[in-house]
Amino acid sequence: MPQTDGKTAEKQIKSGQLSNVYYIYGADVSGVERLTKKLITAAVGDNEEFALNKLEGKTLDPSELRDMSEMMPMMSEYNCILVNDFNCEEQREDMVKQVLETIKELPPQTVLIFNVTGFELKTKYDSKVRGRVIADKNKKLVSAIEKAGTVIEYPLKTPAELAKDISASVSARGGAISLDTARELAERCLSDPLMIKNEIDKLCAYADGREITMDMLDGLVHRQSSISVFNLADAVAAFNRRLAFEALDELMQDKENRGSVLANITNSFLDLYRVTLARQSGKSSAAVIQDFEYFKRGFAIEKIYKSGQRIGIARLHDCLRILRDTAEKLNSTGGDEKVLLEEMLTEMLMTKNQR
Repeated sequence: MPQTDGKTAEKQIKSGQLSNVYYIYGADVSGVERLTKKLITAAVGDNEEFALNKLEGKTLDPSELRDMSEMMPMMSEYNCILVNDFNCEEQREDMVKQVLETIKELPPQTVLIFNVTGFELKTKYDSKVRGRVIADKNKKLVSAIEKAGTVIEYPLKTPAELAKDISASVSARGGAISLDTARELAERCLSDPLMIKNEIDKLCAYADGREITMDMLDGLVHRQSSISVFNLADAVAAFNRRLAFEALDELMQDKENRGSVLANITNSFLDLYRVTLARQSGKSSAAVIQDFEYFKRGFAIEKIYKSGQRIGIARLHDCLRILRDTAEKLNSTGGDEKVLLEEMLTEMLMTKNQR
């Protein structure tokens, strides 16, 4: 079966049409998890404890997967197996080959689900299919599942699509928001579901039952920049003055309100701080993306993970202190924001890594 979308897959599941094997992925991780849950329920009902086997992709034993796939169902119609985050980029070729052989020989009583919630598949545009296709080693696995079952991608929704979800979410909390304001909220959050949820919680608490207006967005929601803030953090880590000031100039062109640029820069340094601590604890960038749900910003986390090799915790402490002091100046004085941010950046570039 060719690749399909979430809505079509949900209709097929509801009608009782289950495939032997599924591959569910996409930037909309909440959609991936929602469909996974519906599939499991359709396959085993309320008997997850007896009829569902969960396997971690990072430590998957192909022999164990094969044995599980040949089991008969217990107290349900299907024997269901969930494999989370099996990344062919990190697996030996012989192990991937064994998994592919298991997929080809799945018995009819088994429903095997591969879902991706902790890493991003690399894609590229293919003019032949007029769309994006998988461009890394996972392509072989996905192609095999396309032939034997169903592949579903959950891309991020557009701001217009998300506006309806935002409106419904706000209404469920006893508030109201127009579709135009909801669409603007989605755009400011780069269509990131987790970021949108956090902003909805904040806005609803502030509105306290009143309609959420554009003025509230201007005062409470900072427009996110997907690349420039990470370029700035990376340049500071590398002591690259020219790139740091170029990134700041780019950010200043897009500012919406006083302090928004500083808030975005601060968030990027907090991300860098988390990544650096994770590195020191022996955690991979993929683990950071999973633990902090950085799915939409995976590319940026990979970037600042590399930056973490050049900046120490003590220097990060200094940078965060400088960011805090700058925020206090912006909030308590009438100084020019651009001048204060340039002074802040100069001071951060003068900090030193301690031996």
